[in-house]
Amino acid sequence: MINVFALSSLVLATLHMAAPASAHGYVSQPPSRQALCRDVPVPGCGDVRWEPQSVEAPKGSFECNGNGARFPQLNDNALWKDYFTTVRPDGPLHFTWTLTAPHRTSTWEYFVLTDGDPIQITEFDDHGAIPPTTVTHPVDLRGYSGRQTILARWNIADTINAFYACVDLDIVLADIAAPDADAAAPQIPLAKAEL
Repeated sequence: MINVFALSSLVLATLHMAAPASAHGYVSQPPSRQALCRDVPVPGCGDVRWEPQSVEAPKGSFECNGNGARFPQLNDNALWKDYFTTVRPDGPLHFTWTLTAPHRTSTWEYFVLTDGDPIQITEFDDHGAIPPTTVTHPVDLRGYSGRQTILARWNIADTINAFYACVDLDIVLADIAAPDADAAAPQIPLAKAEL
């Protein structure tokens, strides 16, 4: 006779061991490289098209794929050179994360990637809380213009991992007319910061 309770416990334990990490998410607006790969799609952008939420690797990297073993196409700047999103900020630019499986969070970090050392723009501390399925952060990009790649990093509180998303922006100052080449680029209206 089969012990149903023991069999059920064994099945649940096996499923738990085989299950992927419980936290997944990516920047959906402005569109990150993985969001563009999913929605456009960008030719040659790889398997991240099917898993934009799965760019997970150990904390601390400044690579668009987190320097993980998967999704190396996210680090190929030449592949993304024609996919910058034009923004005209008259206040903070709001970055929206779509979380398919929220997880306890330590911090959310935003960096400008440069030829030298990355520059941290801002950080939001969640103190280990579980976020909702949509998280939006106001990121102040004053002082930056032209083509900039922003690295957004979601640091998980109770694992060694983080989730990574690079967002390519063409920042056009509000008082400067955009070049004709920008007319074909995606346009994102920006809301002013709430008081």
